[in-house]
Amino acid sequence: MLRWWIAGLIFLATLINFVNRLTVAVLGPVITQQLGLSASEFASLTTVFLIAYTVSQGLSGRLYDRIGAKRGFAVSIVVWSLASMAHAFATGLTSLNCFRFLLGLGEAGNWPGAAKVIAEWFPPRQRALGMGIFNSGTSIGSVIAPPLIIGMQATFGWRATFLVVGAAGFVWLGLWLWFYETPERHRRISAEELRELRESRDEKAAPRAKWSEIMRHREAWAIVLSRFCADPVWWLYVTWLPLYLYKVHGFSMQQIGAFAWLPFVAADAGALSGGWMSGFLIQRGWSVDRARKTVIVAGMLCMCSGVFAARAASAAEALAWIAVVLFGFQTWINNVQTMPSDYFPSSAVGAVTGMGGVGAGVGAILLTQTTGLVVDRIGSYTPVLIGAGVLPILGTAVLFWLGGRIRRLELI
Repeated sequence: MLRWWIAGLIFLATLINFVNRLTVAVLGPVITQQLGLSASEFASLTTVFLIAYTVSQGLSGRLYDRIGAKRGFAVSIVVWSLASMAHAFATGLTSLNCFRFLLGLGEAGNWPGAAKVIAEWFPPRQRALGMGIFNSGTSIGSVIAPPLIIGMQATFGWRATFLVVGAAGFVWLGLWLWFYETPERHRRISAEELRELRESRDEKAAPRAKWSEIMRHREAWAIVLSRFCADPVWWLYVTWLPLYLYKVHGFSMQQIGAFAWLPFVAADAGALSGGWMSGFLIQRGWSVDRARKTVIVAGMLCMCSGVFAARAASAAEALAWIAVVLFGFQTWINNVQTMPSDYFPSSAVGAVTGMGGVGAGVGAILLTQTTGLVVDRIGSYTPVLIGAGVLPILGTAVLFWLGGRIRRLELI
């Protein structure tokens, strides 16, 4: 069906998004050495990115609800691709931070935009799998980024690497503008698929929801606060894994390229299996509430294994535990990101997803800065890894307590 091609296109955008984002992290050992950056200064690159990313998540969600996913994605990808290419002209920490800020503004739109597309194109029983497909782009991007980026850096230098990865977004944009339309306007959609989508919607011509109405609902705050607690776990490993392997386990740049991608293979498996599992349970007769929450709890338990990574005796053991953590996170997040479309009509999905991204960004900023300070002062990642093993429990408890039973809400 056409919806799977749409999900594949969003997957490709997410993959390009993450390769652009990870270029600084993968080249961290080179950039910190050449520019003489401390751990706290390196953390500032992610913090500046996250400040822009956090603000833009809320604004982008609203933008996508207003102008639609086709134009919204075009705006986002032009901004992030130009910003990524601009990194090639950085002359120091200040200019690099400016370009990271612009990158965050553009990249944030991918997630509320993707959630809106999945809500429009997929019936409830398949939404978590649709989210899993596009979200696996973060994992696949994280898998291919280390060897790809390090290979380009070794051949062309780090500045040319930014030009190449930034230009990839414009190739995707051409495909997007040529192929994408909403279900009602798409020329290639079958009558059967369009009828199935229309029958699965329980709202008719829902008006655009107001912020004041959305944020009066506990369910919106459940998504925001749970992601504030749990999303920083993902950002911890995305941002710090190359430097962690370099400083704690003595990895060379070649070893980082050879092994740093391994935990993200597990993350990809979590994205796909977590999305598939909740849909499978729903098809077996489970309620949406029971199916989503069961898979969320399973993901939470895997995420808690980060405490074992903190005490790992070898790099292989640490990577194995980190793989379990990232598998669990993607299982968790794919179902949590589906919940805005479970709770709210499509006119509010982008806004709620964007606000969830704001919560995630604020939490990630705090943990990123904390990590830089801890590493600079005591020279150890252990306290941070242990703390990150506890955060998923808190996030899941808040989600279930505030969110209550999953059911469709009526907005005025």
